[in-house]
Amino acid sequence: MGLPPQNRAERQQPWKRPLRQSLDAQPASGRRSLRSFAPGSAGRLHPQEHQSASGDPLLDLASNDYLGLSRHAAVIAAAAAELERSGLGAGASRLVSGSRPVHGELERALAQWLGRERVLLFPSGFQANIAAVTALADRHSLVLADRLIHHSLLAGVMASGARLQRFGHNDLADLRRRLETTRAAEPDRRLLVLSESLFSMEGTSPAVAQLVALCEQHGAALLLDEAHALGLLGPGGRGLGHGHGGIALISGTLGKALGSGGAFLAGDATTLEWLLQHSGPFRYTTALAPPLAAGALAALGWLQAQEAMGKPPGSALLQRAARWRAGLEQAGWPRPRGQGPILPLLVGDNARALALQGRLEQAGLLSVAIRPPTVPEGTARLRLVLRADLPAGTLARLVRELGSP
Repeated sequence: MGLPPQNRAERQQPWKRPLRQSLDAQPASGRRSLRSFAPGSAGRLHPQEHQSASGDPLLDLASNDYLGLSRHAAVIAAAAAELERSGLGAGASRLVSGSRPVHGELERALAQWLGRERVLLFPSGFQANIAAVTALADRHSLVLADRLIHHSLLAGVMASGARLQRFGHNDLADLRRRLETTRAAEPDRRLLVLSESLFSMEGTSPAVAQLVALCEQHGAALLLDEAHALGLLGPGGRGLGHGHGGIALISGTLGKALGSGGAFLAGDATTLEWLLQHSGPFRYTTALAPPLAAGALAALGWLQAQEAMGKPPGSALLQRAARWRAGLEQAGWPRPRGQGPILPLLVGDNARALALQGRLEQAGLLSVAIRPPTVPEGTARLRLVLRADLPAGTLARLVRELGSP
């Protein structure tokens, strides 16, 4: 009878066989699919492939648009004006013909806001993190990374060829032991420490001042990913690394609290000039779309104006996050760790996390189940995200629909 069509194709294309085997071995509770959502009114999404039980739009408890700036009139107007002026895309890399005045304006504004000598823009946070790691480490280096750092940072370590050690999550005692051991054995080895100021799936933060001091004591460069903290944490939303000069590079994104897209690296003039001259992720990519840069610049201006009026927007959101943590704990759920707007509701089992996601969606609430390999085995969770534009009463509605733990 011959082989089934799929088997015949894989015999002719043997490179495909391990891909099929990997897919076949993946349990249903670990499979992922793409879903499409059309934005509705503030904080609501219309799912294009599935509807809630009522057919109403879903209240979004999953987005990283913490301050709702992606829909802010001034941000949209700035992006639209730049779209008219420069077109949609830059058309080339920054080192060819892709630089626009708005790129330089945004870089200078970010550098001044963060108190850093220089900033370079990147089209994505993934690219920025690969560029940062490969600037600060090479095949002779040792990288000591928090056990729960973002995958983009791990990809940077692989690209650098450096040796990798993982230390316990936010465990500075563990990091100290590893630094002391390495320095005793190899006094001159190039060392790099990787951490985040707000971990995207945990909601937790390290003791940044102590982390900086520890790296300085042992002559290690520190790369701090501030993607989820900027706009919310630290003085005026400048991140938890603000004011700490011992940080080699700050990595930040424009697509979260700033409501736009793209990313940047901030640091001293020497390191940023090296990136300009030698970084492949910067050199060999089309420049950030000018309308995104203009929107981010407007969002940054709005943040600064709010701070000047004595009402930084992050403070109200952090107060609300504290109330949500207390409310979930009172309802019998494990209290989500941290202080920011990311509240992981630990479930453990993949299938149960998916079932809770489905239950909430039937009730008109969107919160996505996060499963391995994004998080460690046995720690599947619902990642609840607070935004400034969530309506009053959302917490009571969520607790009611979650039911008993």
